[in-house]
Amino acid sequence: MKGNRLKRLGTACLAGGLLVVMSACSQPVEPDVNLVQQKEDNVRTVSLFSPMEKTDPDADNVARNAADKTIRMAEEQLGITVDYHTYTAEDHQDKTYDDVAFDRARNDVDDLYLLNPDTIRLLAEEGKLMDLSGLECAKNLRDVVKAANTIDGKLVAVPQEVVAYGLFINQDMFDRYNLKQPETPEEFLECCRVFKENGIETPVGANRWWLETFVLAQAYADLYNGGNAQTEIAALNSGKSKYSDYMRPGFKFLKKMIDRGYIDAEKASVSEAIEGEGQDFRDQKTPIVMAYWGAANSDTAYGDLDFNMQVIGFPTSRGPMPVISITGYGISTKAEHAEDAMRVLDVIASDKALQVYSETNKVISPSKNVEVDCIPALKPLNDRIKENVYVLGANASMNVEQWGNTCLIVRKLLNGASVDECMAEFDRLQEESLKK
Repeated sequence: MKGNRLKRLGTACLAGGLLVVMSACSQPVEPDVNLVQQKEDNVRTVSLFSPMEKTDPDADNVARNAADKTIRMAEEQLGITVDYHTYTAEDHQDKTYDDVAFDRARNDVDDLYLLNPDTIRLLAEEGKLMDLSGLECAKNLRDVVKAANTIDGKLVAVPQEVVAYGLFINQDMFDRYNLKQPETPEEFLECCRVFKENGIETPVGANRWWLETFVLAQAYADLYNGGNAQTEIAALNSGKSKYSDYMRPGFKFLKKMIDRGYIDAEKASVSEAIEGEGQDFRDQKTPIVMAYWGAANSDTAYGDLDFNMQVIGFPTSRGPMPVISITGYGISTKAEHAEDAMRVLDVIASDKALQVYSETNKVISPSKNVEVDCIPALKPLNDRIKENVYVLGANASMNVEQWGNTCLIVRKLLNGASVDECMAEFDRLQEESLKK
């Protein structure tokens, strides 16, 4: 079995320096070095850029282990070594993973990239990602996955999981104050009021990445679940409807949470996901956080808690609403090892590999042929998804990219912008899209 060679980007050397994990000979001999070089020249490699768990690169991370298992399957089946290059920002002042991934892909540094939805969209529009629709694994993808990652008629990214976001709640604390799981925005605010009045300083733990899930859930609950999605999206793309009209209720809701002290806007604006609010949730100081499905299974996040945790949808007029964001592996159009990268992706996204990945990580598979039982904590969220009730956090058919833009505009709200100023930013983005 080939061992993956791990290379982690240091935040102090973003221009291209690598911290390479390697072993060294104590007394190097020239002929031996030549032999090693000859062996290296015969090794087929694929370069993969992906995020690394920041708190401890060597931690027992379920999500990373699941991906590693599928990479090993590809290495053994194809006789290829996959070289990992990784990066995670140290804090809010560093470049984000998306920034670094975008720079590397733009400059054709790697073969294979694990990308977030907004980065997929931007790179695809620049022609930096290959069309993957011819892969065998693409035939088994769920329609929602294909829709999310098809841009200009090309399937530009293939995921290993469908990432569902929800509210992680401390059910014990809800029970203590006789609170039912909130389904609507009004019910959610009432729960926050009760917690606040009973000495819970910050009812909702937040970070600078995921508050947009509240907004997206409320903005598009009717669009995606009212039976008229394509017509409404066409109206948005033509300028007949305004994105700001959809977004305004969610932003007003967040502003109300900020004004009432239910979230700490100052802390959220500089906090990394889970690291900013995670400890308070684990210590039962904060009863509510937002996170992605896999965080419920990972001991580095919320997979090993001393209380009853439940994961529910975000509050909307249509009840609790999961928000789905589909990441994916993309291949550079100028990949040095393009053919081998395609072969690797076809293996790690095959039904066989996705079964292993999904069983290890207990996540929703992108393949329509793979189903895995979820842990009890995720059942409320999973029940809604099985009913086909959810909102897409990113949709390639919308001319204005949603996931990244909403995240950035929410940060403006956290830093003091008014709701009207935030809506003006959506209007500006829409006007720009109409000129293209």
